[in-house]
Amino acid sequence: MDTSWDSLPVQLVAPIKKTIKDFGFKRMTPVQTGCIPLLLSHKDVAAEAVTGSGKTLAFLVPVIQILTKLENPLKKHDIGALVVSPTRELATQIHEVLQGFLKHSPQFTSLLTVGGTFPSDDLDKYSSNGGHIVVGTPGRLQDLLSRSAPRGHSLAAGVRALEVLILDEADRLLDLGFFMTLNTIISYLPKQRRTGLFSATQTSDVTNLIRAGLRNPVQVRVKESNAVGEERTPVSLENYYMVCEEQNKFSTLVTLLKERKDKKTMVFFSTCACVEYFTVMLRELLKTTTVFSLHGKMKGKRFKIFDKFRCAKNGVLLCTDVMCRGVDIPSVDWVLQYDPPASAASFVHRCGRTARIGHEGSAVLLLLPCEIEYVEFLHLNQKVSLQPMESPQSLSNFLSEMRKLQLQDRSTMDKANRAFVSFVQSYAKHECSLILSLKKLNFGKLAVSFGLLKLPKMPELKGVTITDFKPVKMDYNTITYKDKQKEKSRQNKLSTYKETGTWPGLKQHVLKKEAWSLKKEKKEKRKRKQEQREKAKGHKFSKEDLDDLEEDFRMLKKLKKGKIKQKEFDKHFGCEAEEESD
Repeated sequence: MDTSWDSLPVQLVAPIKKTIKDFGFKRMTPVQTGCIPLLLSHKDVAAEAVTGSGKTLAFLVPVIQILTKLENPLKKHDIGALVVSPTRELATQIHEVLQGFLKHSPQFTSLLTVGGTFPSDDLDKYSSNGGHIVVGTPGRLQDLLSRSAPRGHSLAAGVRALEVLILDEADRLLDLGFFMTLNTIISYLPKQRRTGLFSATQTSDVTNLIRAGLRNPVQVRVKESNAVGEERTPVSLENYYMVCEEQNKFSTLVTLLKERKDKKTMVFFSTCACVEYFTVMLRELLKTTTVFSLHGKMKGKRFKIFDKFRCAKNGVLLCTDVMCRGVDIPSVDWVLQYDPPASAASFVHRCGRTARIGHEGSAVLLLLPCEIEYVEFLHLNQKVSLQPMESPQSLSNFLSEMRKLQLQDRSTMDKANRAFVSFVQSYAKHECSLILSLKKLNFGKLAVSFGLLKLPKMPELKGVTITDFKPVKMDYNTITYKDKQKEKSRQNKLSTYKETGTWPGLKQHVLKKEAWSLKKEKKEKRKRKQEQREKAKGHKFSKEDLDDLEEDFRMLKKLKKGKIKQKEFDKHFGCEAEEESD
């Protein structure tokens, strides 16, 4: 679409055009065209736009311009703008983009504050360098606002000068349960400010946040002009689904990745354990391809891996939904979804890692034959249309290679079992359980796809008849760890087991079994106690008994109030007759 610059101040057109060009845009995107003029004209904005539409520049451009045009320049410890982001990765990315702006505006300082570091370190940086623009995650910001700082330079004092508040990926902030945290943060801020709320979806929770934090906002809902209906993915994205049998699922993934070895691809899995295990497998089977892995349980490694993949020209990143929101990785050509996401909303955000800012991209969802109805569910629930893609004609069987890797290192066998168990457990809890039902899965074929040596013991398999799977017949205790220390520890436990018949560390499990054997006896005891209590209550009162008791109580009240004499009272209870007989 052609962009009109008429709504912008004349003196701002040239620098904004230059900034837009520096970040790879030929012109302003619709969300930038809609939001930048509004924020610059003192309006609160609630913007909804598809992922990859350029929302970050839509708020950073006006933030810089607003602070530049202040009549009274910010002091060293004044905080002019606050950007709240749901995850460390997204906050870090926004801060990196911000540095590109600050090269042209050296009068401003910035501060990134996220979890994983000591809060005192962030306060020291703020005290030493200031932070005119602060970018952070909600929990860390709330923590810092409640703390006093060295030499009296606290964030709570700094935000009194705030001009702009930005809530990025607001729907994700609320999905993660930050509503109360955001309210606490907002309570520290001046009411006379501009607020921008940016989101890919406008849920009821987002609407409640708009009411709590924005004053008569202008709502901007951007839809691409050539989008079909209510489609919520970019028009430059080609969205596919591919049906494959359980036992062929991993082979299909390997084949697709081999066909795209020169591309930059992201593969989404449902659990951290699946990422860990399939990383080992793919690094062995795709030796000419660089395979990265990233999930939520990684701590210090996450930023390094994220940066390496961003800088790579090609390669494969295996990840969980920790990477599905907001993060901008250049030139991702393909997104493969190995498992349907835990929530339908995450599907759109997974796809949004490709086809960003007008570039073309493709996404493929792998489905089992029993999951085919999920395509229609996505169309109805998320307004996303998927086109069928033919599965590869010739597939290699990797079962022997997968089992060989497990036999070489017990650690790989452990990862395989954990991956299988975690997948089954996550599948059982899926929000779309009517379509993605555990009862429909063929566990034997699924175990083949995971390359298991044997099926692990787990409640979900209890009473299930397993077909299409042949476990390896062997003594599994002969499989050793490559890690010498772990193997030495295992051998010591194995010796103890052979001597005592009890595996060290499983005492609690044994105690649970003993407690289970006493359960019947405890139940009988509870029953006897209940019977004794019922017996102690005595017989049930008849209606006549209750009426007499009520009348007796009424006579007692009359006596106390002086409405009857003692003689009448005694007569009612039969005391008068006893006196006469004496």
